Parts: sequence; structure tokens; C-alpha cells
Amino acid sequence: MTAVRPEHEYDPLTDPLPPGGHGSPWFRADNLPPDASAPVQEPVSGPVAEPLAAPAPEPLTEPQQGYEPGPAAYQQDWYPAQEPIAEPVAPDFRAEPEIPVPEPIAVPSATAVPPATGGRAERRRAAKGKGRAAPTPAPEPDGRRLTRAEARRAAKARKDSAAVIASRVLGEAFITLGVVMLLFVTYQLWWTNVRAHQEAGSAAKKIAQDWADGRKPGTFAPGQGFAIMHIPKLDIVAPIAQGTSKAKVLDKGMIGHYDEGSLKTAMPADATGNFAVAAHRNTHGEPFRYINRLKAGDKVVVETQDAYYTYEITSELPQTSPANVSVLKPIPVGSGFTKPGRYLTLTTCTPEFTSTYRLIVWGKMVDDRPRSKGKPDALVE
Repeated sequence: MTAVRPEHEYDPLTDPLPPGGHGSPWFRADNLPPDASAPVQEPVSGPVAEPLAAPAPEPLTEPQQGYEPGPAAYQQDWYPAQEPIAEPVAPDFRAEPEIPVPEPIAVPSATAVPPATGGRAERRRAAKGKGRAAPTPAPEPDGRRLTRAEARRAAKARKDSAAVIASRVLGEAFITLGVVMLLFVTYQLWWTNVRAHQEAGSAAKKIAQDWADGRKPGTFAPGQGFAIMHIPKLDIVAPIAQGTSKAKVLDKGMIGHYDEGSLKTAMPADATGNFAVAAHRNTHGEPFRYINRLKAGDKVVVETQDAYYTYEITSELPQTSPANVSVLKPIPVGSGFTKPGRYLTLTTCTPEFTSTYRLIVWGKMVDDRPRSKGKPDALVE
């Protein structure tokens, strides 16, 4: 603490205001009374406290270091040696793949159609062209517009030549021909068989219905079915009709009996004779397609309204002329038969898919069984 000073003693360090009792002249009130002497404070009696003594500084055991004058002072430092701070390395953005920025697509701006140029006739033609202006000649590479003659020559040069047009027409014709041939082959090899099987099936049902009704006509009309042929080895069951008409009999998938003019042959029920028939080997049902596979001893059964006639294959003529009708005689020429009997002759075209020659297969009757006794062994086995 500090000692008490007399009232009128002025200390410029501790008293900010000058003596006189008033402070700043800027904040002095006007209604204050005249300055009066302030009461004088009596001095405090009693012992006065002694001022505290400051502690004595401790002597330094080592000399205190300082900066020496001169350039060496900049090299002195109180801190230990500092390691250099490595500058931060900027990240390598090139390591990341760059994403290509698509270029904007240039949209062609609509260009106005230039007005028709030329004479009055050309402008009239342009006006009649449904509001469209006549095409203007394309400019040359150097910017010069073509004349009418040059434009006509350029248009002719752009047209296809006669050779190009001819080759194009020829190519289209070949393509059309190929398609037509493909359709024809499909029709011949597939569709004709489908239709023939349907018609042959209908004919077989009609024959069975006539037998059930008890109809026994004395003669059969051309194209009328009268019997059913079974070839067990070839899994063939086909109706037999009167005559060998291609349109009425053979193309309908049926087997035709030779019964016309000089080619008239016997019926299965006759006491002697040659029962000769024909059928397609390919297309239109192709019932005789595989008769070349028949061997001696194989059975063929002809079913009629009254009986089952069983024939046994005996011989074959692989190829002969279509004009050779001697194979149809009561004693067929080339069959090996030498005396009258009850024979069977199968005829068809050969080679396959052609009608150049005829394939002949012969057989002889070995069984005549009434229907009342049931089916023959050849159909039961």
C-alpha cells in the first residue's frame, strides 16, 4: 500500500485531473457554488508499516549467452537445429482417366429454296411444280454455276448405263426364277404327297362303305375304286381304282388297274390272267416308291369285297422302255412264266424323279381266301 499524501500535494502520475476540484472544463456544471475549501484530513496516528523488501536476485552460475555482434549473430539461435520442411506435393490428376467430352452435333440449318432462275418458261414450270422451285444447276467446285447445257450433260452422266440396267434386270429375273423353282420343288415333293394321301384315304373309306352297303356293281367306271392293296414289307395300304388316268387315279395317290383298250388285263377273281397295275414312284403319294426292295417270297395281298388274294413275288425287271407292253400280256414276257396262270404285275417309273424307263415286278397267286374266313396269314403276321 502507499502512504497517505497531504491533501494539497499533487501527483501528476496518479491524479489525472489538475488540482482545483474540477475535472474537464468541457463537463463543468454552471450552477455549482463557488469553490470551497475541502475539509482537511487529519494525519493518521500510529506506527507506520515498513515497506516490504524485495528479494535479492540469485547470482548466475553460468554466463548468460547472447548474440555476438557481427554477421555471425544471424547464424546463432537458441533453438535446436530445424529439419527442412518438405513442400507438399500437388496430386497428379493425370493418373485419372480423362472422360472424353462429346462434340456437339452440327444440325444442318434449313436452307431456303432459291427462286427459280432462267426464262419465263422455266419459271412457269417451277410454278406448276406444286409450289416447288425448279432445281438449280449445282455449282462447279470453283464456285461457278453450271449452264443449262452443262447441267443436262451432268444429269445424263449420273444416269445408269444400259449395261448396268440390263445386269440389274437380269439379276432380278434370276432371283424370281429361283424363288419360283423353290416353290415348285416344295409343291412337288411335299404338297402333292399331302393332297394325295388325303384323297387316297377318302377313296379307301368310300370303298369300305360300299362293301358295307352290299353294293356289287357288274363293272367299274374309270376312276372308281374297287379293291385295297396291302404290301406288308413296305407298310403300304392303298386303294386300287379302275384305269390308269393320271389326273383321275395316279395323281390322287391310288393304284391304277390296266383296263383300257389293248392294255386291258385280268381281274383278281378271274380263273387265269395277269392282274397288272401302275402307280407313282415319286410325288403324289408315291405308293410304289420302294417296290425295288421287294424280293422273291415277299407277299402282296389284294383285298376285294368278297375275298383276299395273296400273291408271292417271283422276279423283277429293273429297267425297260415305256413302250414295252409285252410285260402286261396274260403270260408276261420276261417274267419267267411259261404257261397260263393267275399272275400279278407291278409297274412304275425309274430312275426316281424321272419317267424315262419302267420298273417291273412280277408275282403269282398263292392263296385265294374268302372274307368270311378272315384275313390271310400275310396280314396277320
